[in-house]
Amino acid sequence: MLLAVAGLDKAQINERTRRLAAGDWPSFSAAEQAAFAFTRKVSRSPADVTAADVRQLQQHFGAERALDVIWWVTRSHYMTRVADAFQLPLEKENVFANR
Repeated sequence: MLLAVAGLDKAQINERTRRLAAGDWPSFSAAEQAAFAFTRKVSRSPADVTAADVRQLQQHFGAERALDVIWWVTRSHYMTRVADAFQLPLEKENVFANR
């Protein structure tokens, strides 16, 4: 839904999510690729995240923006796990479409 809120149409969303899921990241900036790699690591093996992973984000985003990336990634993973645990349905439509 966030991609739709950002203004992408359905075809653009499908293409973007396909590339992200496949690890097809060369067309993204180095900073975006670092954020994607961090996100993947947090998702697959959170106990393996190291200070070096955080430093990598800081090199690309600076200390404050790196913290934003870390906060957003971990919050999103948490919310997904809560929604899955309680089997909460996703919204059927983009509630921000007319704003």
